[in-house]
Order: sequence, then structure tokens, then C-alpha cells
Amino acid sequence: MAADQAPTGPDTNAGHIDATGFRFVVNWPEIHPDDAAAIKAFWVAEGALNDEAVMAQRVRQVVMHARTADGAVAGVCTAIPVTPSRLAQPMYYWRTFVGARWRTSPLVMSLLKRSCVLLEEHARAHDYPCIGVLLELENDRFKERGRMATWFNPRFVYIGRSDRGLDLRALYFKGARLKPPAQSA
Repeated sequence: MAADQAPTGPDTNAGHIDATGFRFVVNWPEIHPDDAAAIKAFWVAEGALNDEAVMAQRVRQVVMHARTADGAVAGVCTAIPVTPSRLAQPMYYWRTFVGARWRTSPLVMSLLKRSCVLLEEHARAHDYPCIGVLLELENDRFKERGRMATWFNPRFVYIGRSDRGLDLRALYFKGARLKPPAQSA
């Protein structure tokens, strides 16, 4: 692995390449500058993002990223606290981008499972600033394969459609309690 590709954030398995062939690097709640640069370069190379201002904002939301055995960034997931009007509860809005070469691999599900555990641990340790994770499914693969009302690993439930007409799924953290309704002015 080239020195400029070495993961610098905490690794969820201390440098271990898991059965999927990836190493998962934790970047939450703060990303190391070297990881940020590698992720931005990945987004540009894959055609995902290229606006520096957008990338600077998005990279601060990175929860974790996956690297191949040779150190290349293969996928990234982000989360940002949101309070959707329909739910009126704070949730982490989760996004992911997986490089074209790895889209048929189990990488997206590995990132989802691992990042949900990480976000839940963080929420529990900080008195639940968010009560769960919210997915807005843009990928056609999920539309075809994820038609069950409840997914079991991780346990996401269908909660309706977004304003963009996309399926919404929510995972609620164990022990999280609903926040009081916001006071009207």
C-alpha cells in the first residue's frame, strides 16, 4: 500500500481485511485530513462530486469509508442530523457512494451495517441527539430486492415515500426515546 493511501482514521478491525475484501475506516465524529483528501479524490475520480464547496461540506459528514486491500477508497458513507417534518424527530440521514467497480459487491450493506452500529453507539454515549437512521432509497437495486416492509439485518422499516417519491426506511436505536414535540411560537 502506498503511503499516501494508508488509512489514517481508526480502523474498525485494526487493519484487518474482512471477508468482503475491504478494510473499514471510522471517520466519525471527526475525519482526519488525509482521509478527507483521499475521499474527495475518490468522489472526483468516480464522478460523484466535483464541487469543492459541496465536497468540503459532505466530507465533514463522513461516518466511515472502505478501502481495498491495496488501499484504494472503494466506498464512503455519510450521515447528517435531520428532523423530517413527517417524523418530527431527529434522525441521521444516511447516504453512501460506492465506486463503480464495487457496486455488485456486498460493500453497501457492509457500510450500512457497520455505520449503523457506530452511529447508535455514538448516539447512546451522547444522550441520543438522534433517535435513529433514515434512508431514502435512490438505488434501483434496493427497489427490486428490498421489497419487504421490514429488513432484518439491519432492522429498517418502511415508513413511506419522500417528497422526491423515493422509499423511506428508518432504523430506530435501541433505548432511544421520542423527543418532546417542538414548542410552537
